[in-house]
Amino acid sequence: MALITGFAIQGLQMLLVLALAPGLVGLVRRIKARLMRRPGPPIRQPYRDLLRLMRKEVVLAENASWLFRATPYLVFAASWVAAALVPTFATGLQFSWTADLIAIVALLGSARFFLALAGMDVGTSFGGIGSSREMMFASMAEPAMLLTVFALSLVAGSTQLSTVVQVLHGPPGVGLRVSLGMALVSLVIVAIAENGRIPVDNPATHLELTMVHEAMVLEYSGRHLAMIELAAALKLLLYVSLIACLFVPWGIAREGDPPVALALGIGTYLLKLALGGAALAVFEASIAKMRVFRVPDYLGVALMLGLLGTLLLFVSRAL
Repeated sequence: MALITGFAIQGLQMLLVLALAPGLVGLVRRIKARLMRRPGPPIRQPYRDLLRLMRKEVVLAENASWLFRATPYLVFAASWVAAALVPTFATGLQFSWTADLIAIVALLGSARFFLALAGMDVGTSFGGIGSSREMMFASMAEPAMLLTVFALSLVAGSTQLSTVVQVLHGPPGVGLRVSLGMALVSLVIVAIAENGRIPVDNPATHLELTMVHEAMVLEYSGRHLAMIELAAALKLLLYVSLIACLFVPWGIAREGDPPVALALGIGTYLLKLALGGAALAVFEASIAKMRVFRVPDYLGVALMLGLLGTLLLFVSRAL
């Protein structure tokens, strides 16, 4: 019976992240539009867009290979698995032993790799530009993400997410540390860059000279584009969930807690998502997009913060 209950809770988490991902995107768009004194689309609009794309016919280029057709499903699967591994409302779930920070980075890297290949597969200039820019940004975003992982794992003694959450915020706790503050800022910078949000990219426009993610998926349509858009929403939810579970873990149920604690964890998780989406919308509405060639400098800040945070842990365990 305990095994069945464990699989049921794990399945609930997988369905929860899949159902909430488009809603988070809709919330960010809605709040951002209201801050700009526009009515904006309703929060449920991304769900409508996905349903509309699923009904449309897929149009493929004549020279598109099997990789171009398979990439949307590969990217969606990798993003969904990575998002489902992050502890959202409870730790110690059935598959928590696979919820490793390095594994999550690897899943996101594999999704980026296939999407960049698909962008170059058809041979259009926009796809090649988007893929080259994506790889240029990834060459600094991934090391910064890994250094953040190292800083957290050095404090917790493990890279497993459930263990990290329990060590960082369980009794007796680790308190406030400079290295963890640097890791938080580094993770936020990487999250903004990885999701193509302002100031790195603007997901609401299709400007040929500045777009990155949109350039790689410009040739997709129908259900293929729906899978890629849903994967992008899952990726945004993944980073918000990761920041919430590592640095704002209050309300997360522990292994063996009663169903009331799980319900409280779900409610707290919804509140964290709402606050994270609102904070992202406020940030995007108050800052302008930077030039493409300044993005490496922006990601360099995250890389240096992650490196300094890791070095501080080696120099002094108290920091």
